[in-house]
Amino acid sequence: MLEIKSIDKPDERRDFPRGHLELVQMTGLVFARATFEPGWRWTESLRDIAGTDLCQVHHNGYVVEGRIRIRMEDGSEQEGGPGDAFVVTPGHDAWVVGDEPCVVFDFAGGMDAYAKAAGS
Repeated sequence: MLEIKSIDKPDERRDFPRGHLELVQMTGLVFARATFEPGWRWTESLRDIAGTDLCQVHHNGYVVEGRIRIRMEDGSEQEGGPGDAFVVTPGHDAWVVGDEPCVVFDFAGGMDAYAKAAGS
């Protein structure tokens, strides 16, 4: 099997307050590019959409540009920037640091449910 798709021609785009998500659906992989604008925070932009207090999606990602800070349910937190790869388990909040957009690639597979209303 060989499958190639361009994230510049996504299968789906989801807009949410202060950001958007572009996805390509492939066999065994949902690949996403998320763009978060300055002022974006998961608990402010996506909590009501997800219907949970914290993000419950597992992320394997890579920061392309900008900076993002992630706080886990236990209070631990770290910040990532361009060139940083990350793994984040469910139960976290995240927000853009600074005044430039943060662009993240995510390839964990859980992004098919990200920024979708609970139950849809």
